[in-house]
Amino acid sequence: MMSRILQLSNKRAAHYLEQGTGEPLVLIHGVGMQASAWYPQIEDLSREFRVISVDMPGHGQSDALEADAGLPKFVEWATSFIEALDVGSVNLAGHSMGSLIAAGVAVTRPDLVKRVAVLNGVYRRTEQARAAVLQRAAELHSGTIDVDTPLRRWFNAEEAQRAAAQKVESWLKSVHLGGYATAYTAFAKGDEVYADGWHTIRCPALVLTGSDDPNSTPEMARQMAQAAHNGRAIVIENERHMVNLTAPDEVNRALRVWLQTEPQAKNHEVEV
Repeated sequence: MMSRILQLSNKRAAHYLEQGTGEPLVLIHGVGMQASAWYPQIEDLSREFRVISVDMPGHGQSDALEADAGLPKFVEWATSFIEALDVGSVNLAGHSMGSLIAAGVAVTRPDLVKRVAVLNGVYRRTEQARAAVLQRAAELHSGTIDVDTPLRRWFNAEEAQRAAAQKVESWLKSVHLGGYATAYTAFAKGDEVYADGWHTIRCPALVLTGSDDPNSTPEMARQMAQAAHNGRAIVIENERHMVNLTAPDEVNRALRVWLQTEPQAKNHEVEV
C-alpha cells in the first residue's frame, strides 16, 4: 500500500492511501476516522480496482479547511481531490460524513462520478436527532472529546468486534480536535444540504446501512435509493454504524455488485 500526498488547487495537501490497479475507487471516511478506516475494503477490492482512500480535511495527514467550513466546502474539497487525481470520473464511496460528501459530489459534479455509494448515511434527520448531533458538535468545540459513547453506540460486546473497536478508539483519540470539530459541525448541519438533489443522481447509487443503526436508519437508506434514478438500498441485519468494519464480507460483496452495475439497471432494494 502506498502513502501519497496530493497538492490541491487551493494549495491544501490531501493525504491518501493507494493500492491496486484498474478502475479507480475513491473512499471517504467518516468524522474522527482516517483513510485506513477502510482497511477491509482496501485489502479486498484492490485485487480488482485501484483503491484510493483519502484522509478527510483535518484528519490524518490532510490539511484542515477553515474552522467554519460547512458541508459544501467539504464537497468542493472532494471535487478538487478527484480533479487533481486526473483519472476522469471515479467510483466514489463514503461512510457517514463521507457519504454526505460523496452524495454532494454526485449532485454537483455528476461528470466526475461514475458510480456513488453511501454507507451509513444520513438524510433529513428528525428534529430530535438533529438536536443531539448539534449538541455533540458544541461539546467538541468546547474541547471535549467523548470516545466511550460512540464506541458503545457503534459496537457490541462480541469478541469479533473488539479488534475493530480498538482501532476506532485509537483513531478517535489521535484525531486533531479542531479538524474533528469542524467536520462534525458540517456533518450535524449537512443532512438536508443536498437532500433535494438526490432525484438528479442518475449513476448507479448504492445506499447501505445496518438494521440497528439508530442515526443512519434503514428508512433513510430506502428514501435515498428511491429518490435516485438508479438506486439500490441494502440493509445488513444486526449491524450498526461501523458496518464496513463489523460486516466487511457483506459490505464488500455489495460494493462489488455495485461496481459492476450498468447505468440502465432499475431501482430495487435488497436486504442482506
